[in-house]
Amino acid sequence: MLLGASGWIGQHFARLLDDHPYFDSPILTGATSAGKSLGELWQLADQPVPQGLAESKIERLTPAEIARRGVEVAFSALPSGEAGAFEAELARRGVAVFSNASAHRMDPQVPLVIPEINGDHLDAIERQPWEGSIVTNSNCSTAGLVLALAPLVPLLRPKEVFVATYQALSGAGYPGVPSLSIEDNVLPFIAEEEEKMERETAKILGGFRGGRFRPLSLPVSAHCARVGSREGHLEAVTLKAGTPAKASEIVRAWEDFQPLSPRARGDRETLPTAPDHPVVYRREVDRPQPIRDRWAGTPARARGMAVSVGRLRVDREHVRFFTLSHNAVRGGAGGSVLNAELALRKGLLGGRRR
Repeated sequence: MLLGASGWIGQHFARLLDDHPYFDSPILTGATSAGKSLGELWQLADQPVPQGLAESKIERLTPAEIARRGVEVAFSALPSGEAGAFEAELARRGVAVFSNASAHRMDPQVPLVIPEINGDHLDAIERQPWEGSIVTNSNCSTAGLVLALAPLVPLLRPKEVFVATYQALSGAGYPGVPSLSIEDNVLPFIAEEEEKMERETAKILGGFRGGRFRPLSLPVSAHCARVGSREGHLEAVTLKAGTPAKASEIVRAWEDFQPLSPRARGDRETLPTAPDHPVVYRREVDRPQPIRDRWAGTPARARGMAVSVGRLRVDREHVRFFTLSHNAVRGGAGGSVLNAELALRKGLLGGRRR
C-alpha cells in the first residue's frame, strides 16, 4: 500500500516499490487524485514512470477499507497534517506503517530510523500499543547531516554542530515554491526545518535502552534556506571537536563506514536499497554538487541513497565540510523503503517479532 502516491515523494516510492524483490507492487491511494492513473500524474522528469504501475488508478480509501483488504505494510507519503491520525489508525488495525511524514517522528514510542546508524531502534516497535506499528524516517535535511556525522562521533566526540543548508525546491513538494519567489533569489526561512534538524539529530544519534529513546547530548544550530536546485540538499557543516583528529583519519572514518554490508552484519543477505558505501568522500575542490552528486550510491537500486561529503578542512578544534544528499530518496522514499527492508530482515513487522 502506498499512501499519497501522486505527490513528489509518493512517486519516488512508486519507482522504488514497482519491482521490489520483497514487497508486492503497491495499491495506490490519494485524497485529491482518485480516479486518475499514475502515468497521468507523473512529474519526475528524469525518471520514467514505472511500467508496472503506469496504468494503476489512484484510489481514495479509509484506514478501515485498507485493513479489510488485508494490507500488511503501508508506505506513507502523506502530508504531515493528514498523516498523524491516519497512520495511527492503520497501526491500530494491524498495518505496519513506514512513514516519511513528520507527525510521529518525535513520539516517545516511535523509532526514527536511519538503518546504518540506529537500526537497533526498530526494537521499539515491539513495545508500541497497536496491533501494527509505525516507523519513521528523518527529515530530508537531517538525513544528510546525520549520515555524515555518525562515523565522526566516536572519533571526534563533537561538542557542538553548526549547519547551514541549501535545500532543493522539491523539498517543498509539488508544485512547491512559486517561480517568482525563487528566481534570482534565496529564501532564508523554511518553516520548522531548523527545529526538526536539531531535535531529530539528537534522537537518531542517541540510544534505545530500557524501553526508552535517550537522545545524544549534542547541541545542533541550524540555518535553513531554499535555493533554486531541483533535487539534492547541500549543507555546510562545522563541528567543534572534543577530540582532535587528522584529516586523513576523518576521511578513513567516512570511507570505512559500511555497517549494513553483509560482512559487517555477519550474514550473506543484502538489503536491496542499502548503498555499498553510504558516505562517499569527494576529493575534488568543487564537490559535492547537487546536479552531479545527488544520485550517488551503488548498486543500481541504491542510486540516490549515498551521501556525498567533500571540502574537508581541519583547523585546530574545528572541522568543516560540505554534505550532499538526495532529499527525495535518502531523505524521503528510499529511507522508508530501507527501514522496511531492515524490519523485515529482523522479523519485525506489525509490532511483533516473527
